[in-house]
Amino acid sequence: MAQQEYLQPALAGLDPTVDGIDPALPLYATTFVVVDLETTGGAPDGGGITEIGAVKVRGGEELGVLGTLVNPGVPIPPFITVLTGITQAMLLPAPPIEQVLPSFLEFVSDAVLVAHNAPYDVGFLKAACGRHGYRWPNPRVLDTAALARRVLLRDEVPNRKLATLAAYFRAGTQPTHRALDDARATVDVLHGLIGRLGGHRVDTIGDAIEFSRAVTPTQRRKRHLAEGLPRSPGVYIFRAADDRPLYVGTSRDIATRVRSYFTAAEKRARMSEMLAAAERVEAVECAHSLEAEVRELRLIGAHAPPYNRRSKFPERMVWLKLTDGPYPRLSVVRQISPDDRAYLGPFTSRRTAELAAAGFHDAVPLRQCTHRLSLRTITPACALAELGRCPAPCEHRITPEEYDERAVQPFATATTGDPQPVVDALLARIETLAAAQRYEEAATLRSRLAAVLRATVRMQRLAALSGIAELAAAHPAAGGGWELALVRHGRLAGAGVSPAGVHPRPTLSVIRATAETVSPGHGPVPAASPEESERILSWLERPETRLVEMSDGWASPVAGAGRFRDLLDKAESGASHQLWSERS
Repeated sequence: MAQQEYLQPALAGLDPTVDGIDPALPLYATTFVVVDLETTGGAPDGGGITEIGAVKVRGGEELGVLGTLVNPGVPIPPFITVLTGITQAMLLPAPPIEQVLPSFLEFVSDAVLVAHNAPYDVGFLKAACGRHGYRWPNPRVLDTAALARRVLLRDEVPNRKLATLAAYFRAGTQPTHRALDDARATVDVLHGLIGRLGGHRVDTIGDAIEFSRAVTPTQRRKRHLAEGLPRSPGVYIFRAADDRPLYVGTSRDIATRVRSYFTAAEKRARMSEMLAAAERVEAVECAHSLEAEVRELRLIGAHAPPYNRRSKFPERMVWLKLTDGPYPRLSVVRQISPDDRAYLGPFTSRRTAELAAAGFHDAVPLRQCTHRLSLRTITPACALAELGRCPAPCEHRITPEEYDERAVQPFATATTGDPQPVVDALLARIETLAAAQRYEEAATLRSRLAAVLRATVRMQRLAALSGIAELAAAHPAAGGGWELALVRHGRLAGAGVSPAGVHPRPTLSVIRATAETVSPGHGPVPAASPEESERILSWLERPETRLVEMSDGWASPVAGAGRFRDLLDKAESGASHQLWSERS
């Protein structure tokens, strides 16, 4: 019977969820537990361990030793006995693994786990913990085999086997395929490898773990760009040799985030290309995460860095508006003016605006032709009039007053108030198509309904915020105190943090005195990009955020588009069979 292939799992490494050791801890102050296992072979299934050897060291000094045989509860294969010298008779009086694990887990607590070919040993230990109900402590793990592949050249050692490395570093104990001897040999190999890391500017346990991983030469060569950055919230900017911004990002901890670009976890091809062109990293410290997010959006909008994908061109937003003159129609435009009768947006692309326009054309009898009509002269009707899809204002079959009531007013009301008539008309058509089993057409209408609702909900939310001349809010800071934000017409005008134990009013007064002056304007986003106002809205709508002061009331229409959010979620998820019950 073929033996099951064993696939080595990924190690915890610098996973932020791991317990215990700070990755910034210097190597000389790090406690290591060097472990080696002997097993019956095969894949880790919770058993199979025949011997555990572990040595605890720190700063080159041995702190403790743990070694024991383990009864695996199964016969030992003959080739394992030949390899290790461990016989069935030796294991019969030994304790089973479930009795050994408590002592071993206590021994490795608050230490970095080290092993040669670590995924194999860690895989057996994790499987044993899972099988017998013990919580795996998820320690940081350093693999001496992987580290040797990064530190030593082929000219120095022919391979990275433990016996070869022990001989190269003149270890005091040579490997014998017995757990404790092999662990002691790995200790000497570890110390030899640490001695070589200084030349690579690796002096912390986090750097050592990442150095052992498969980072690219570019990442290794450019990792000095992450040095000296603040460990605070803010924005970081990768700049080219000509000082041109290449990439803009944000983080609660600038130093940690930038350092992650030079680790094996960063595998994006465009980021590798960006790192090759980067020459320095600039940090902009911010009071809190909201200010950092807003500054990131503004910098991306101002500089359009080539390696940022989103929010690069805020000026490309478009609007859907009613044209001037008799018998208005819908038109996609780049800008709106105070004289516009009714409009909807902003949309991120012309395609999404046209999808919403199609939804309104399905719901209300707005004309779709682009002719400029006259109240005196008749224009020949198009095919839509013959199909009953247009009231033919071109041939004066409908009066301007009736056209305004049936077509114009429903659109204008839906954008700033109640979209119920439009929603009802679209749901009725979807229901009719579904009843006739014309499901593809019903799905198309469902997409148009979602576009209409998405745009109206968004515009009314933005308009409610931008209509407030000044709003002050506070959010509890992680370390105590309050994160403060001053918002004017939907734009972040000032930000700060009030320290713990200090009343926030004086800090708020300073923020107000130094805040940006924001003038009112036209539309739902007169002073900021839609993304910025939406980030502010998300921050304000958090349960912990408190409204401190407002110059005006913050309100949405009672019968506004917001009440159709559940319907929008269902339409976007494609659950068309749930739409019929939403008519209200």
